Amino acid sequence: MKTTVSRRTVFLVQGAMIAAFYVVLTILSSAMGLAYGPVQFRLSEALTILPAFTPAAIPGLAIGCLLSNLGSPFGVVDIVCGTGASLLAAVMSYQLRRFRLGGLPVLSAVPPVLCNAVVVGAELAFFLPSGFSMAGFLAAALSVGAGQLVILAVLGLPLAAVLEKTGAAQKFFGASSYGLK
Repeated sequence: MKTTVSRRTVFLVQGAMIAAFYVVLTILSSAMGLAYGPVQFRLSEALTILPAFTPAAIPGLAIGCLLSNLGSPFGVVDIVCGTGASLLAAVMSYQLRRFRLGGLPVLSAVPPVLCNAVVVGAELAFFLPSGFSMAGFLAAALSVGAGQLVILAVLGLPLAAVLEKTGAAQKFFGASSYGLK
């Protein structure tokens, strides 16, 4: 008996798996004291490279971020702003998926760094005891952006390389998902 799985089902399952992995990795990062605040090294942010491989990563990352930020000390502001930054970054990363350097989607790693630096940096600056200031924003944006850059450089791009080299990107996401066929 031959069964077929619809594209919609595959998209839903991929997105749900990405969201689940994002939440688990954020919980692990939080347990290490690295998930929230001005210095962030969320292990889950390595997954922000996945829109280069599948559009299912767009809702997967946004939902994963939303669920992860339910435990944020910054409350509703972080739920809305953090999720919005993740969604915007994922869409932009997907749009840049075809631009590769050495076979890697290096440009797809740029939007998560920039979006989180600006949006989360502004969010953190508003929570400063002295209130929002340009100096506070620049410091927070630099700190968040640097943490994001480190995670993507140390974990995200190597993840992309492994997905490409092992054929896992092709097997799990399919060539048509990321436009390289």
